[in-house]
Amino acid sequence: MPAAGTQWSARMSAEVGKAVLGQLPIIERLQIALLTGGHVLLEGMPGLAKTLLVKSLAQALGAEFERIQFTPDLLPSDVVGTMVFSPADGRFSPHHGPIFANLVLADEINRAPAKVQSALLEAMQERQVTLGGTTHPLPQPFLVMATQNPVEQEGTYPLPEAQLDRFLFKLLLDYPSHEDELQMVRRWGNVTSHPQLAAVSSGAELLKLREEVDRIHVADSIQAYIVTLVRATRTLASGGGRVASSAEKTLAYGASPRACLGLFQAGKALAWLRGTDFVTPAAVQEVFADVMRHRVGLTYEAESLGLTADRILADILKSTPVPGSAPDTP
Repeated sequence: MPAAGTQWSARMSAEVGKAVLGQLPIIERLQIALLTGGHVLLEGMPGLAKTLLVKSLAQALGAEFERIQFTPDLLPSDVVGTMVFSPADGRFSPHHGPIFANLVLADEINRAPAKVQSALLEAMQERQVTLGGTTHPLPQPFLVMATQNPVEQEGTYPLPEAQLDRFLFKLLLDYPSHEDELQMVRRWGNVTSHPQLAAVSSGAELLKLREEVDRIHVADSIQAYIVTLVRATRTLASGGGRVASSAEKTLAYGASPRACLGLFQAGKALAWLRGTDFVTPAAVQEVFADVMRHRVGLTYEAESLGLTADRILADILKSTPVPGSAPDTP
């Protein structure tokens, strides 16, 4: 039922739009993350409504939402929980932390030290938390949406590559348009003005929708196209290729096989949201940079030339042959 995708997307976007004006491409990417169960890293300047966006998404989904403000003195137990001693019976019992929610906002994630990052890593990858030697599964659906400020780097801990690779998307938020910003002032300029959102979906519905996304057809040629695009980043990293924008080696390392899975799943979810029952090369190209920009590392030479990950990825798209968009017979 491809039409169900456009209807669900319209419902969610309209409800989130009551609180967040503009940012429609970002809202669509967050919907893809919900449909694929992928985590999202949001990067943008302060005041761009990153926190409000994630909170509004949780309200529209009718899901349990928790916000964790990451600071340098944060402890792993502040995130996952701890064992609490009960004097009444002389036993320890688990006290769940804020990670036990459907949507978890890790605000300014790069301000937390390595111990906290490693605790979060198990939750992101395994969808479980270990307390007192006992494994506790996290609720379903479960997503981590993390934010970071690209400007303030003093006192921050850069995310390790292993953790970055766990994020399906890295999304770059830009300033709103003049019209959207003017509308925001008119709508929310009063001190007593606050957006009121209602749940237009549910976690149970989302889990069923994921089954519909899984039925989207991906032709063999599109699957090969996805793998070729990801492997092209490794070719650049090994020195076996050059992008059009530079004769120097531009990538220090390429994307992992997890990037292939992310690109495959994101392409299927985008096709479902757009109302089609098969993935086209255009759908893969549209999500390519969002899936890949945090999975590749630039060399010093590339940085000195002013190149960016997005520029290099765009060159890879241009230089990779595109298969036909017609679907093969399922």
